[in-house]
Amino acid sequence: MIRVILFLAVFLAIIVGISTYVFIRGLQTIPKGSRLRTPYIVLFWIVAVSFFAGRILENYHSSILINLLSWAGSFWIAALLYFLIAVVLLDILRLVHHFLPFFPSVITQNYTRAKRTVFCCVLGLVGLLLVAGYINSLYPRVTTMNLTVGKKANYLKKLNIVVASDIHLGTIIGRWRLSRIVDQINRLNPDLVLLPGDNVDSELTSIKRNSLGQPLKDIRARFGVYAVTGNHEYIGGIEETSVYLTDHDIILLRDEAIKVADSFYLVGREDLSLNSFGNTRRKNLTELVRDVDKNYAVILMDHQPFGLEEAAENGVDLQLSGHTHYGQLWPINYIVRSVYELPWGYMKKGDTHYYVSNGVGTWGPPVRIGNRPEIVHIQLKFE
Repeated sequence: MIRVILFLAVFLAIIVGISTYVFIRGLQTIPKGSRLRTPYIVLFWIVAVSFFAGRILENYHSSILINLLSWAGSFWIAALLYFLIAVVLLDILRLVHHFLPFFPSVITQNYTRAKRTVFCCVLGLVGLLLVAGYINSLYPRVTTMNLTVGKKANYLKKLNIVVASDIHLGTIIGRWRLSRIVDQINRLNPDLVLLPGDNVDSELTSIKRNSLGQPLKDIRARFGVYAVTGNHEYIGGIEETSVYLTDHDIILLRDEAIKVADSFYLVGREDLSLNSFGNTRRKNLTELVRDVDKNYAVILMDHQPFGLEEAAENGVDLQLSGHTHYGQLWPINYIVRSVYELPWGYMKKGDTHYYVSNGVGTWGPPVRIGNRPEIVHIQLKFE
């Protein structure tokens, strides 16, 4: 819990710091004495604090106003990123111009009007980005993979797997969005549905109050629906979340391996967050698969794609992960690529197949720029 509080404190400090920088630069475009300064100041800070206000208040009550705060604040997180990029670029141009003047006379002769024009252009461009990114987030694509495993699976010749990671069920990804995701899953006629973590966004209060998870019961899969924990399950309260998912017909695997349909093994790891939130550490993979018959196919779900070599070393045939969102917002994808060996997509090591999904939902901003959400459809063939 201390780490969560520390993370939230750092996150809040960063948001406040960036917001202050952007606020000052925006205020400088409005002349002193202008009647627009007061509305700008008030509106800016209402929006800037709305993310935190909405997230706190939604745990105590549901209302249109609280939902509006949550939505406005969520969009603000994305807007702030692009305002920051714009302001930094403009400051760099100003610095260069200070030493090597290159601004045309149309700017230098009426600097006040030029600043106002740039302010409006940046505001419009960021607004267009948010609208486009929101529309993009509403339409997950289906990524299809055809993979072969050199293992037996008794009577099965192939397995139709549908993977939906990082749903982030909550105020932003609500019942309507979840219903659309479930419909898309069911249209693929899955034998097996796998949910590799971050199935809920945060605390369950508003989720339970508004029955947001009800569509989960509508998922249809021959061999069932299985999930593992992600870091957000721990942020929201792992035990309560576990009960909630189980009550909605989701089989949650928490550091355990099971044999499904007497044909293949499914291994679900606890999220790495257990090491921070719990009094114990998660089991290592070698311990988890100790009693697994490696003559059968072994499928592993591990939310965060760290230590990928472990799966290959322990005879896993297919590892499925999520967590990264592939940055969700450009250019954060470049940071994600520097952190993870496989930030998104497919890779093979030895005889082990890996797929890291960029997720079907969103965290924070209901916006995706630079990548589309996805549902992964895997046709897994056996010997």
